[in-house]
Amino acid sequence: MDKVNLAKAFSTFSDHWSPKIAGDLGDFQVKLAKFRGSFHWHQHDQEDELFLVVEGRLRMSFRDRPALDLDPGEFIIVPHGTEHLPEALTDECHVVLLEPNTTLNTGNVENEHTIRELGRVA
Repeated sequence: MDKVNLAKAFSTFSDHWSPKIAGDLGDFQVKLAKFRGSFHWHQHDQEDELFLVVEGRLRMSFRDRPALDLDPGEFIIVPHGTEHLPEALTDECHVVLLEPNTTLNTGNVENEHTIRELGRVA
């Protein structure tokens, strides 16, 4: 059992759209990610995702409903099967993700952002 200081953990990496595992919780993982600009439209057929904004602002767009903007300290749960598009509204946005360990970061889309083996924060 180790504590995680979020500010320190986020300072250990600088790449964007490349989640890092900060901890394991049963069949779930706590991941940290830095967002810049827009990601791409995708969905996760089996997995729900929690996005908790730690720093910056995040917009979560959906195909079937209005977008939601999140400030630090706010989170959203995106249900499986929901097509979504995360976008940093500030230069950089720091996000904690809670999702099943089977979750592929790009969901049903394979592209240059797809990461099959995630690194861990120090």
